[in-house]
Amino acid sequence: MALLLVTVFICGYILIALEHPLKIDKAASALITGALCWIVLTFGMESMPAYSEVVSTQTDTRTYLEHSLFEHLGKIAEILFFLLGAMTIVELVDVHDGFRAITDRITTSNRVKLLWIISWVTFFLSAGLDNMTTSIIMCALLRRIIKKQDNMWLFGGFVIIAANSGGAWSPIGDVTTIMLWIGGQVTTLNIIKETFLASVVSLLVPLIAASYFLGRDKVELEKLSEGDIKSERTTTPFEQNLLFILGGAALLSVPVFKTVTHMPPYMGVLLAVGVLWYVTELLHRGKEPDLRREFSVAAMLHRIDTPSILFFLGILLAVGSLESSGHLDHMAELLDQSFGNIYAINGMIGLLSSIVDNVPLVAACMGMYEMTDFPPDHEFWELLAYCAGTGGSILIIGSAAGVASMGILKIDFLWYMRRISPYALIGYFSGMAMYYIENHFFMAGH
Repeated sequence: MALLLVTVFICGYILIALEHPLKIDKAASALITGALCWIVLTFGMESMPAYSEVVSTQTDTRTYLEHSLFEHLGKIAEILFFLLGAMTIVELVDVHDGFRAITDRITTSNRVKLLWIISWVTFFLSAGLDNMTTSIIMCALLRRIIKKQDNMWLFGGFVIIAANSGGAWSPIGDVTTIMLWIGGQVTTLNIIKETFLASVVSLLVPLIAASYFLGRDKVELEKLSEGDIKSERTTTPFEQNLLFILGGAALLSVPVFKTVTHMPPYMGVLLAVGVLWYVTELLHRGKEPDLRREFSVAAMLHRIDTPSILFFLGILLAVGSLESSGHLDHMAELLDQSFGNIYAINGMIGLLSSIVDNVPLVAACMGMYEMTDFPPDHEFWELLAYCAGTGGSILIIGSAAGVASMGILKIDFLWYMRRISPYALIGYFSGMAMYYIENHFFMAGH
């Protein structure tokens, strides 16, 4: 049964990857995979690696599974509600033409120049916010700037690489780094100092490679014109600027809200949605009912890509079943026994995080290695933060930033694998090499 669970997960993953050739929405495959994985787990728990834990604590198998599923749903709901709220805010700003405050100032038609601007803005913004929020904002901007789908997907792919690279060196930039920071494995100044250069290189190398290939084409970027953007909806400059400022402030305030209240980020986003709902209702209350309805938050909920939310739910449920069955813990132990070297272990964890969620992988490592084995700010924890953060860029569903971008720009899984994954891979290994050089050559010289 343990093998069957892994087989179901792999088959589901293949169906998700083949979404376009099969013409079956990836959300359907993800939901079926998630449900089937838990069904297999329910009937075959006795043969799973985690069953010994159930026996040792004298807990009934059904109770263990119910508690485990409830726990995973809680974690998943936090991500989904955050994503739902953030996407609602972005759509609200978008429908009011709020992003014109930025798009009107981007005048370059040079693809290479724009790629560098977008990528580095994303890199530093994600360190202050988080990689998922940043990718949502930047993808919404791309949707208002670029006309051709292939170009939009290329820029979206680099937004994912930049957001994950930027989130890896900041203690609040990625969920896994936050976990290590709160757990005491890394400290604020040290994680910034030790992983910053590696994170920069993980973006810089792909950008140089992409610039070389794009520079050979000598093709100017086809941008959206006023006619392409304009619709029947008309908003005043005051409304555009107000929603841009309020929407931006709402998303930027989420990390502050979390720091001050110690509550989950989704609570901050939901509060922001409620405030913006009030503002837009008051702003448009004197207009015709049909026009008022078009600008309402209720209308934004219809514009959101709900299948992407359901896809995220399905894939995280499937990964949760692998964690509850003990497969991820078993995999971490296997890596330790097979390799033993911290660079090999973390390198493999980073590659695995492109397939399964990096949160349970990092959680498994935190549970496997005591602070007595690797004290705070040890190379192992620093490298884990880098690898788990940037490894998710290798496949589009390997990170929250990737899933959010997929939902907004409708990026195809296989297209990303062909066009963006090679860039992400060379960046990932280049960053690891930079970290090794910095710690074993530069430090040796002191």
